[in-house]
Amino acid sequence: MSGSNFVDYVKVFLRSGKGGPGSAHLHRDARTAKGGPDGGDGGRGGHIILRGNEQRWTLLHLKYQKHIFAGDGETGSSNHCSGAYGNDVVLEVPLGTIARDAETGEHLLEITEHNQEALLVPGGRGGLGNAHFKSPTNQTPRYAQPGEPGIEGWYILELKMLADVGLVGFPNAGKSTLLSVVSAAKPKIADYPFTTMVPNLGIVSYRDDRSFVMADIPGIIEGAHLGKGLGLRFLRHIERNAVLLFMVPADSPDIHEEYRILLHELEAFNPELLDKKRMLAITKSDMLDQELIDEIKKDLPEIPCAFISSITQTGLLLLKDLLWELMND
Repeated sequence: MSGSNFVDYVKVFLRSGKGGPGSAHLHRDARTAKGGPDGGDGGRGGHIILRGNEQRWTLLHLKYQKHIFAGDGETGSSNHCSGAYGNDVVLEVPLGTIARDAETGEHLLEITEHNQEALLVPGGRGGLGNAHFKSPTNQTPRYAQPGEPGIEGWYILELKMLADVGLVGFPNAGKSTLLSVVSAAKPKIADYPFTTMVPNLGIVSYRDDRSFVMADIPGIIEGAHLGKGLGLRFLRHIERNAVLLFMVPADSPDIHEEYRILLHELEAFNPELLDKKRMLAITKSDMLDQELIDEIKKDLPEIPCAFISSITQTGLLLLKDLLWELMND
């Protein structure tokens, strides 16, 4: 998926349908000149609904659809007939989409399952017909209730990618290379920072036909939680990963310090990220001999660690085993 086609944030103006007015009709037919009230209720205004679709990976289809209106309910009619409901609008969104009120920032709902439907903007209720207002002292009410207006406003739809494992590391840590080796994903790979400009998902095959989803998140830099580099634009994608795989290259001047900086950026963005299971992968380990590996092990953080090389595919099976243990612990 190209960068121009990956959209994970849209702001849209939504308006639900207004309810139809009730009818104030009085019954008339060939035998009845002055019958009682038989006005039906107005129809409900159309809802705006979000529906999860696992075949969608982006909010691109909503990027240029800034104003979305549901249909209005119809007026009630005689013989106690209710008006038709207004047409609902169903917006299909990728799994991991959240909706917020653009003005207050309030979190309204989230979509996490295929075909899950959630009501985002309810339509106005239809008005009651005059038949509801009949009483012993008012046998022929000539009034009915108007329908409720619809609700309108600006809403933010935001995608947070769902994955079992999220790759966390500075630019050029080897995240895209690893994903391309262990899955069929084909992220852009080059020897310069910020090659990856959009998150990429890949399905990783494991033992006995099992599999899990891995997400390559664009590189973090120190100060990312303040908006530096790609900053806040992609940190939110890490929130939906079950396990965080920190990746630090073997040629890093200080592996433990680089891990500490990455951890600090996640904590500053959202302290709850520290509750997620974590693992460390030392990438580009084909540059190390056993003596150097043993020396580096002495100063590693106390979390599961693996020395890997995506080029020689060394340590990848051990990496998958450790990740699978963490996911199913």
